[in-house]
Amino acid sequence: MNLFSSIRWTYFTLFTIFYVFYNPTDSGAVQLTSSNLDMTLASNELVFINFYAEWCRFSNILQPIFDEAAEKVKEAFPDSGRVVMGKVDCDRETSVASRFHISKYPTLKVIRNGQPTKREYRGQRTADAFLEYVKKQLEDPIKEFHTLRDLETLDSKKRIIIGFFDRRDVPEYDIFRRVASNLKEDCQFHVGFGDSAAAMHPPGEPIVVFRPDVALSNENDETYKGSLKNYDELNVWAQQKCVPLVREITFENAEELTEEGLPFLILFHSPDDLDSIKDYKAVIDTQLLSEKQNVNFLTADGKKFAHPLHHLGKSQDDLPLIAIDSFRHMYLFPNFKDMYKPGKLKQFLEDLYSGKLHREFHYGPEITEQAPNEIPKVTTPPESTFKKLAPSKNRYTLLRDEL
Repeated sequence: MNLFSSIRWTYFTLFTIFYVFYNPTDSGAVQLTSSNLDMTLASNELVFINFYAEWCRFSNILQPIFDEAAEKVKEAFPDSGRVVMGKVDCDRETSVASRFHISKYPTLKVIRNGQPTKREYRGQRTADAFLEYVKKQLEDPIKEFHTLRDLETLDSKKRIIIGFFDRRDVPEYDIFRRVASNLKEDCQFHVGFGDSAAAMHPPGEPIVVFRPDVALSNENDETYKGSLKNYDELNVWAQQKCVPLVREITFENAEELTEEGLPFLILFHSPDDLDSIKDYKAVIDTQLLSEKQNVNFLTADGKKFAHPLHHLGKSQDDLPLIAIDSFRHMYLFPNFKDMYKPGKLKQFLEDLYSGKLHREFHYGPEITEQAPNEIPKVTTPPESTFKKLAPSKNRYTLLRDEL
């Protein structure tokens, strides 16, 4: 190889290295493709992606706003490796769109530490709102305690994971912090170092403990038994503990819950009624665990969700009560106290699956359950109210007819 060829090869090598490891925050909203996506995800703590289509009206409205937000984010977080605002043209990058299960345009997803978060961004679509969202996502998810007595005042209605470490600068704590970043919307994370945590673990052997929402469940504290040096192992364990079988539905998460496509079995309760929530969770855990792939088990504040109660012909004075929302109709569980009778709530679900609830709401009780010569009473079940909280055709281009 002559000198000219050697110089040319050196420049080519340097250019390749620069291209591969170039941090795309310098260019605002980065055009992500199948060739640069994985490198971008692996080298940044947070990647906020706009999945769009050129022909989509809503995508075109959002595009300049998202680009403006990218410039604001770049200014607020100039250090490499923190955050990237990216965009994916789903018509050109069909494999990327399929990988992230894109069902509507535009879809805004957050990838944290290389893993997609469960929740899409569904807030305001302004540059300032995007910036504030990114700031919140990059806040430290872990609160430090300084005495063990501090742990006695934690919110008993929250699921909590507590870490006890000798020092902050150990690899186990870095893994704990990454897991906390991924699950901060599902659990509260607390940590103690040095003397404040010394009584809880042997020197050089940090431990992590899960504390359930003791005011709402019958679970006990559980110590993590796996390796604190294995991110995947700790992350899976924490997900299992932090994401409950029974979730609370709110106006903030209702859209994502409806997108899962499963019927809702909902306990409507008074805001201060913790006992019915605790009992409902116990029944679900002991009798309906096998149904978790078929239905979403939810609780709802009956004061906030007064509108669905009204459609059921009920008010806050009738709480607590249980209902199914099938996204076609709502069906009322006849008597809340029957929840305590083994098999009653399971039969209610089976009547939904078989179509019996639908038939009886329209045509009255089945013949075998009627009094002799009684004419079936035709009724009309209340329409679903929660389906109205699904992704709106006035905000998205939907790619599936059922939405």
